[in-house]
Amino acid sequence: MDGQSHDHRHGGTPKTAIIGGGVIGLSIGWRLAQAGCDVDIFERGEAGKGASWAAAGMLAAGVETEPGELGLHALNFASQKAWPAFAAELEKASGHQVDLRSEGTLMVALNRDDAAQLRYTYDFQKAHGIDLDWLTGAQARQREPFLHPNLAGAVFCAGDHQVENRKLVPALRAAFLAAGGKLHEHTAVAAVTTAHGKITGLTIGDRQVAADVVVLAAGAWSGEIAGLPPSARPPIRPIKGQMLALRMNLAEPLLRHVVWTPRVYMVPRHDGRLIVGATTEERGFDTNLTAGGIYSLLEGAWRSLPGVEELPIDEMWVGFRPGSRDDAPIIGSGEIDGLIYATGHHRNGILLTPVTADAVSRYIRTGEMDEVARPFAIDRFAATSKKAAREKA
Repeated sequence: MDGQSHDHRHGGTPKTAIIGGGVIGLSIGWRLAQAGCDVDIFERGEAGKGASWAAAGMLAAGVETEPGELGLHALNFASQKAWPAFAAELEKASGHQVDLRSEGTLMVALNRDDAAQLRYTYDFQKAHGIDLDWLTGAQARQREPFLHPNLAGAVFCAGDHQVENRKLVPALRAAFLAAGGKLHEHTAVAAVTTAHGKITGLTIGDRQVAADVVVLAAGAWSGEIAGLPPSARPPIRPIKGQMLALRMNLAEPLLRHVVWTPRVYMVPRHDGRLIVGATTEERGFDTNLTAGGIYSLLEGAWRSLPGVEELPIDEMWVGFRPGSRDDAPIIGSGEIDGLIYATGHHRNGILLTPVTADAVSRYIRTGEMDEVARPFAIDRFAATSKKAAREKA
């Protein structure tokens, strides 16, 4: 569909309805409203209180790069590079701080086996141009003195940062509203409406809302919206994550960098909270905190940072990452004219906010998809299904 002229556009400003008011929906809405588009966001709960609120806010394009994910790596890096300018513009537009921090990220190895695995990943990432430093255990403890004294080694990634996602949410909300967007909270979308293969709007309760373009940005709930044929329904499932926050002494925080351990990550906040995450569970929309989940987080943190056992628990929660079939996002158009996907960001929703907002808003306004986002269209799943069917035959 790239480059074709969409007949749903009216003088370049189509009436757009966004399903989902998390950071993805809010940021796309902000970009569209900034450009003078008529845009409404419909959110089933409170804006930004789903996965966006549950997240840890890591911008970890470097340390997240793994063999087999190089296509996603390019998208992650483009978004990470966009973050400083995006954060500055958002703070100015909203009057809210988002606490973008740039201390960098440490990955630590606790024993010889961990160190071998870390060295393998380090070599792979270095070979793909990621700027990393190998540290001895002693060098890692110069940066973070409270880490375990017997660390076997560590890697420092200066380019991987963090943002306070719970400040990002109100900032995006304020910027969207200030730009003229309309936000409808506690307003569940029952169905998408179409006619002749083209979007006509939404069903909300017993009323119809007309729209030229619908953006499906409902995170883990994106596959649940009625009104779409099976082939147009995004293959998204919820991936449960349990997380907790500990309370550090602000005068002498236990940790200053984001730290990845073999089992958990730890993210220190300016307010003294230390986020510890996260389990990865295929449990549907199960909101239960479990003894095993919380135990695994605390034990994983304690093995690298023994001092955590003294810290009070501040909060514990569950979030649902929107996982696609290949764990990469779904961005752009599909078979239904006027339906745009912006979902399936899995564990990279916060990281991918700037690039998704820019790519989707630009596509809606011009019909052109950014090169870096093009591989993430929903039709890649149809191609793999056909290939699987051929192999079966």
